[in-house]
Amino acid sequence: MARRKKVYEGKAKILYEGPEPGTLVQYFKDDATAFNAEKKDIIDGKGVLNNRLSEYFMTGLNNIGVPTHFIRRINMREQLIRSVEIIPLEVVVRNTAAGSMSKRLGIAEGTQLPRPIIEFYYKDDKLGDPLVTEEHIIAFGWATQQDLDDMVALALRVNDFMSGVMMAVGIKLVDFKIEIGRIWDNDYQRLVVADEISPDSCRLWDMETGQKLDKDVFRRDLGNLVDAYTEVARRLGVLPSNVTHHTKPTLIN
Repeated sequence: MARRKKVYEGKAKILYEGPEPGTLVQYFKDDATAFNAEKKDIIDGKGVLNNRLSEYFMTGLNNIGVPTHFIRRINMREQLIRSVEIIPLEVVVRNTAAGSMSKRLGIAEGTQLPRPIIEFYYKDDKLGDPLVTEEHIIAFGWATQQDLDDMVALALRVNDFMSGVMMAVGIKLVDFKIEIGRIWDNDYQRLVVADEISPDSCRLWDMETGQKLDKDVFRRDLGNLVDAYTEVARRLGVLPSNVTHHTKPTLIN
């Protein structure tokens, strides 16, 4: 597909005009960032893996009736998506205490939570994406109460799907974040899962060893990030089972 006009560039992806009205092309970069972009690197092959893994998860969600912005993968680094109005919130679902929750509440990392806990973070890099309450969200007009109810329902369905998929391949879904967008059909609004779902946006631990298979490998200098993402892809069948390591991953079309 010919390269089109750039619409937006973020830390890990670039959005271009799509071939038809209401569509965009989402390009996955190799850039890795952590701690609000204070730590940066270029990880050869990361974007290819995240494109393929996000396709896998978004397709699975579409197949069980959870609406997403994903239409199809175009090539190794690009996918065709619906253009949506992004709600300025990160929706985080936590099944196990880790990361900022452990630091904020003094709960030991790895503690199983009594039920999935949903948190909202206001998307603003300059503020460090602060944790916000439903009161803040409604008061400042970022979303309505109905939006919030629908977002929680979507997040829990994603959690059920992702937890099951990961458990089947021996991986624990510790937590994840999603973004949600609005699609308008005349005067009718519906919410869809947007952005991406990949090891960049999830915490994934091996169920037996506790080995981290997500971006914490980069955050905490725990090894090779592509090796970790490749292992997730291999277990899910995105990579051939005999592949153990590729600096530039070989993916199944």
